[in-house]
Amino acid sequence: MSLETISHAAELISLADSYGAHNYRPLPVVLDRGAGVWVWDVDGKKYLDCLSSYSALNQGHCHPRLVAAMRRQSEKLTLTSRAFHNSELGPFLKELVELCGMEMALPMNSGAEAVETAIKTARKWGYTKKGVAADAAEIIVFENNFHGRTTTIVGFSSEPQYRAGFGPFTPGFKLVPYGDIEAVRRALGPNTVAVLVEPIQGEAGVIVPPAGFLRELRETCTAHNVLFIADEIQTGLGRTGRLFACDHDDVKPDMYVIGKALGGGFYPVSAVVSSKEILGVFQPGDHGSTFGGNPLACAVAREALRVIVEEKLPERAAQMGAYFRARLRELHSPHVLEVRGQGLLIGVELKKTSGPARPFCERLMHLGVLCKETHDSVIRFAPPLVIDRSEIDWALAHVHQVLS
Repeated sequence: MSLETISHAAELISLADSYGAHNYRPLPVVLDRGAGVWVWDVDGKKYLDCLSSYSALNQGHCHPRLVAAMRRQSEKLTLTSRAFHNSELGPFLKELVELCGMEMALPMNSGAEAVETAIKTARKWGYTKKGVAADAAEIIVFENNFHGRTTTIVGFSSEPQYRAGFGPFTPGFKLVPYGDIEAVRRALGPNTVAVLVEPIQGEAGVIVPPAGFLRELRETCTAHNVLFIADEIQTGLGRTGRLFACDHDDVKPDMYVIGKALGGGFYPVSAVVSSKEILGVFQPGDHGSTFGGNPLACAVAREALRVIVEEKLPERAAQMGAYFRARLRELHSPHVLEVRGQGLLIGVELKKTSGPARPFCERLMHLGVLCKETHDSVIRFAPPLVIDRSEIDWALAHVHQVLS
């Protein structure tokens, strides 16, 4: 790396540190361009992206079909607000709803906005359909959850840092241990309107629930007239080897919350997808978004969904993920406690004696593999779903070097 480029990279990092709030601690690499599973820094050094922007890049960086879709639509019409119809919204909603096997969708922008929308939906459904008394609705959530960063959402987090300094918080949530169906049943009451669950907890360290848990949760919700809300923002759209992580247990929720890969890494697009009975509780003026459902977002999302289906990305994730996990387990590293996950959402938990995961991620970065620690002791590997076996082998050679 030249002194000139070192200076340029350092200057760019310094600018971000000087003028940006310090709510992130990124690895010290300045990325400049990307294609497929690869990215390049400002010095031209090549890296394999094993984070995929937290699964927003299932289709890979700068997929040519998505570039073309964005360019096409950006030259035609980008924003109308929902004060008017636009020519992309209806087709997008129809294609999304049919892919999900649902009846109706409500488009938003970020994942957190979609979760907030799901919470509002569940509460309004509880009051108008289930007959819960006004302002008494309760939603069951799980320890170590991550559903976003809004004040309401962090209020029902079990992570102290997410909550510290941000209260007072919105009431109406019951926190129970993840994967514990008996705890769910004990928490149920006449005012319970929904259970909000990640089929796999990504930010918690890629925690896969016990076999059968989602099925039992589905049956319990049905028996008690409670909505099953699946937050598939990170796990959905092919990441775990099926279109949705719930599909592994043949479970259909009452509501999908999706985002990230819905925009293909080009644009923030999210949605709540459900039935007409549930999303039909909204009347004009109840909820909205200036940018939600804008024509540029819809055009990009339509192409993002086509790429997932036509390039068989869930099937690729299943095959490549099984291979990646098997090879990781074969490393027999003295640092590794457990390798877990589904598809290409993989967590490598380190032993306490090995210290935190970040130094391992920093060493991998210097070798050309970009990943990120989560929950201090877990290295998450979640490359774009377009990755092939030779690229996995390339990454594994460096992982072996660092972990052994």
